[in-house]
Amino acid sequence: MPVIHEFDPPERFVVGTVGEPGQRTFFLQARSGTRMVSVALEKQQVAVLAERVDELLDQVLEDGPSGTIVPALAPHDLDDQAPLEQPIEEEFRAGTMTLSWDPSESRVVIEVFPITGEVVAGPEDDEEYEEPEPDEVLLVRITPGAARAFALRAGRVVEAGRPSCPFCGGPVDPEGHLCVRANGFRRREA
Repeated sequence: MPVIHEFDPPERFVVGTVGEPGQRTFFLQARSGTRMVSVALEKQQVAVLAERVDELLDQVLEDGPSGTIVPALAPHDLDDQAPLEQPIEEEFRAGTMTLSWDPSESRVVIEVFPITGEVVAGPEDDEEYEEPEPDEVLLVRITPGAARAFALRAGRVVEAGRPSCPFCGGPVDPEGHLCVRANGFRRREA
C-alpha cells in the first residue's frame, strides 16, 4: 500500500526553485496547515505540466456549459509570487505524472509518482502483466482558478532561468556559450 500525500484542496500548491540559474533544482510544493510535501522534478516536467494544465482547462471551457466556472486567465487574487516555504525536504523525485479533470467536483487532479529504479518489462505472450505499485504518491485536487494560477507561476519559474541563445536556442551562461550555429564563436548574454 503506497503512502498517499493527498491535498484536497491544498492551501498552497506551487512550483519553485532552489539555486542559481543553470544550477536550479525544481520543486512542487503542497501545503495544508502544518503539513507540507516537496517533490523534486525536472525543468521540462514543470514546463509540460503547466502547458497541459492550461490545455485541460481550455478543453473544459471549450466543451461548453457544465455549471463549472473555468477562468480563461489566472485570477489576480490567486497569483502566488512568494518563495517556496522552508525547510524544503525532498519527499521523492518525480517520475510519472497524471493530470485529469473531475467533473463531479469541478477539480483538476494531479498525481505525481516517484521515479523507480525498477526495470519494467512487458508481458510475454499470454503472461498477465501487473504494474508495480509505487511507494508514494502526491495527489492534489485544485479548483480551476488555482490551476490557472499554478500554470502561470510555473511558466514564470521556467522562464526565469538563463536566457536562450537566439541562434541555437541553448541556454546562455553569464560568461557566454559556444554556439554550434555560429560556427563555435562564443556568444555573450546581451
